[in-house]
Amino acid sequence: MKIKSQKDFWSGLMFVVMGLGFAAGATNYNFGSSARPGPAYFPFGLGILLAVLGTLILFKALSVESEGGDPVGAIAWKPLGLIVLSVAIFGAVLPRLGMFISLPILILISSLAGDEFKLKDVVINSVVLTIGSWAVFIKGLALVIPLWPDFITG
Repeated sequence: MKIKSQKDFWSGLMFVVMGLGFAAGATNYNFGSSARPGPAYFPFGLGILLAVLGTLILFKALSVESEGGDPVGAIAWKPLGLIVLSVAIFGAVLPRLGMFISLPILILISSLAGDEFKLKDVVINSVVLTIGSWAVFIKGLALVIPLWPDFITG
C-alpha cells in the first residue's frame, strides 16, 4: 500500500491515536446516561469522533493521489516553542495575576509565533478573547478563576 499524501497520513494517524487515547482515558470516569451525562460522556464521544475523522483522513492519504506525495516539511521550532512557552507562562501566572492580565500575556506571546505581527490586532484579539472568556468561564460556567492580581483584590 502506497502513501499518496504524507501530510494527510501523519495527520490522520495522529488524530486516530489521540482520539482513541482520549476515549480510552474517558472510560475511567462515570458515563452517566443520555438524560444526565457523566464526566466521561463528552470526552469519550469527542475522542471517538476524532478517531473517525482521523480514519477518513488516513483513507484519503492512501487513496487520493497528491502532487509530489505532499511531503511533510521541517518542524517550525520557533512557533512551536513560542506557543508552548505562552501556555506555560499562562498556567504559571494565572493564579497570581488573574485572567484579565494573564490572558492578554498569552495572546501577545503566542501572536509572536505568526509571520505577521500587528500590535493593533493583538490588542483587539486580547480584548475580545478576554471578555469572551470571562463571559463563558466566569458567568456561563461559574468557574472560580481569579480575575485580578492578588495585590489588587487583597
